[in-house]
Amino acid sequence: MGRYQDAFTQAAEDPDTFWLGAARGVDWVHEPTRALDDHHAPIYRWFPDGTLNTSYNALDRHVAAGNGDRPALIWDSAMTGASRTYTYAELLDEVARFAGVLSATGVASGDRVIIYLPMIPEAAIAMLACARIGAVHSVVFGGFAAPELAARIIDADPVAVVTASGGLEPGRTVDYLPIVAAALELADAASTTVVVKDRPEIPGAAADHGGWLDWDEQLATATSTPPVTVAATDPLYILYTSGTTGKPKGVVRDNGGHAVALTWSMSNVYDIHAGDVWWTASDVGWVVGHSYIVYAPLFAGATTVMYEGKPVGTPDAGAFWRVIDEHHVKALFTAPTAIRAIRKADPDATELRRYDVSSLRTLFAAGERLDPETFTWAGTVLGVPVVDHWWQTETGWAIVANLRGLEPMPLKAGSPTVPVPGFVVEVVDADGTPVGAGDEGNILVRLPLPPGTLTGLWNDEDRFRSSYLRAFDGYYLTGDTGYRDRDGYVVVLGRSDDVINVAGHRFSTGSFEAVVASHPAVAECAVIGIHDDIKGQRPSGYVVLKAGVDIDSDVLRDELVTRVRDEIGSVATFRDVTVVPALPKTRSGKILRKTMRQIADHEEYTVPSTVEDATVVEALAQQLGG
Repeated sequence: MGRYQDAFTQAAEDPDTFWLGAARGVDWVHEPTRALDDHHAPIYRWFPDGTLNTSYNALDRHVAAGNGDRPALIWDSAMTGASRTYTYAELLDEVARFAGVLSATGVASGDRVIIYLPMIPEAAIAMLACARIGAVHSVVFGGFAAPELAARIIDADPVAVVTASGGLEPGRTVDYLPIVAAALELADAASTTVVVKDRPEIPGAAADHGGWLDWDEQLATATSTPPVTVAATDPLYILYTSGTTGKPKGVVRDNGGHAVALTWSMSNVYDIHAGDVWWTASDVGWVVGHSYIVYAPLFAGATTVMYEGKPVGTPDAGAFWRVIDEHHVKALFTAPTAIRAIRKADPDATELRRYDVSSLRTLFAAGERLDPETFTWAGTVLGVPVVDHWWQTETGWAIVANLRGLEPMPLKAGSPTVPVPGFVVEVVDADGTPVGAGDEGNILVRLPLPPGTLTGLWNDEDRFRSSYLRAFDGYYLTGDTGYRDRDGYVVVLGRSDDVINVAGHRFSTGSFEAVVASHPAVAECAVIGIHDDIKGQRPSGYVVLKAGVDIDSDVLRDELVTRVRDEIGSVATFRDVTVVPALPKTRSGKILRKTMRQIADHEEYTVPSTVEDATVVEALAQQLGG
C-alpha cells in the first residue's frame, strides 16, 4: 500500500497540500490559494477563494486543447434502436445554445431549474447548460408522480422546468406532460417557464400547453452563451435523496470541490483517462448518473455512454454485452442488481458468447451490497476484475474503493476494500467507542468530509446537522454498519436500521443474505426481521430463483436453514424462507426492506415514489396475505 498509503496519509494530515495538488487537474478562472475553510466547523467549505465554471471544465477546455473531434457522449437507446455520438465540439455547441435558451427565458446565476427528463442526451445538455450560466439544477427522476415532483418544485422554487413529452419503459410509455402540469398546479407554480423536448415516439408537445416552449424551436434560434464565472463554493445542483417522505431532503453539491474530487476520482479510482470509453449504466436522476454519466467522464476528457434500456428485456440478457461490444467500452459501472438480473435470466451467460467484450478491463459495482455470489459469477464469466465500491448520494463519490489507478489491491468478495484518501473511516459502538477488527459497529467518517461531498441540505441547515453531524461529535454519520478486517479492509453490512434483533442478539441483514445468496439455486435474496412474540424478531428470507431452476421449496428451505446454522449459528433461529418471483426495489436497485417488513408484519405501508415496479410490491402483499 505504498502509493495509496502516502496519498491517504497526506489527505488526512495535510489536506490543504493534498487537495491543492488535486485542484491542478481543474481549469480555474481564479486558482484557489487554500483548500479548506474550517472557520465555521462543523460546516466546512473547499477552495473558498477559487472561481471557475463547471461546464467549461467538462467541454470548452477539451475543445480549446484541440480535442473537439473526440467523442464525448454516445447515446444508445435500446428502447428505440437509435444511437448517436456527439463530439466534444458538437456537445459544446448544443450546451452553449441551450444555455442561451435558458438565459433568454430569464434564468440567471443562482436560479434553480428542475430537469424532469428520460435517459436522452437532452438530460446531460440541460444539466451542463445550467452549470454554464451558474443556475442550480435539480434533476428529478423522469416518471415520478405529480405529488413527488410538486414537493421538489415547492422546495427548490425553480424559475424553469425542462421536460420531455415522455419516457419509454419496456412495454409501456410514460406521458410526462400531464404529470408536469399537475405538479405545477399542486405547487401553485403554474406560471413557471416550461421547456419541452418532443419525442416522436410519444404523442404530446409543448403546443398542447399554452405558453410552454418547444426545445427544438427554441434551440434553432438560440444564441450561444459563454460560461459564467462562479465561486467554487456556489451550488452546482440539488439532488433529493430517494425515499424521502414529507419535506424532501435536498443534498447540495458545490462547483469547485465537485470538479476537483470527480476529476481526481476518474484517474485514481477508475483508471479512466482522456479518450477512454466509459459506461455508467444508471440514470441521471440518481447521484451515480450525475457524477459518472455526466460530469466526471467529461472532466477527464473521456467518452461517456448514456444508455436508455434495461439489463434484461431490451431485448434480452445480452443487452449490456452488446453495448460493450459496439462501443468498445473499457469499464462498466453498474449496480449489483443489474448483474443479478442478468445472472437470473442467463445463469450460464450464453448471451455473452454472441459478443466481443474484449475491450472491457474492469466491472465496477456500487449502489447496494455486492454479494459474494454475484461478485464471483461476474468475474468468472467476464474474466475481468469485479470492483465493489461504497458511497452515498450525500458523498457524491466513493468513500471506500479499490483504487485501480492509484494502487490496485487484492480484491476480497464482500468488501469494497479501503477508505479513499480524504475519507477517514472509523467503526464505533453505540457510545462512540472504536471497536476491534472484525467487530460490527456504526461506520463513521471523520470531519471534515473531502471535496465533492454535500455542503448541506437545501435551505435546511438544522436538518443537515441533526441528520448527519450530531449523533457523534466530529463525525459524519453514514447510517451504515459494518467492520474492518485485520487487513484494514472495510465490510459494509447494511443500513443501521437493517438490523435484526433476535432475543437480544443483533444480526445485520447483510450477514444472512451473504449465506443465502451462496446457494446455487438463488439468484438474489433479501432477509428481513419480522415480529416474533417470544424473541422480538426473527429473520425471514425471500429468494428469487435462477432461471430454469426447479427445486422443491421445502428442500430449499431446509438447505438454507442448514447453511445459516453452520455459518451464523443456531441462535439466529433462521427458519422462514419464501420463494418470490421478484424483490421490490427502488429504481436505483435498493431493496425496499422496510416496506417488506411492514407487509410481512401486516402493517400499513406506503409504496415509495422511488419504486421500480409497484406491481412487485402488490404481488408480494398478496402472496403474504398483506
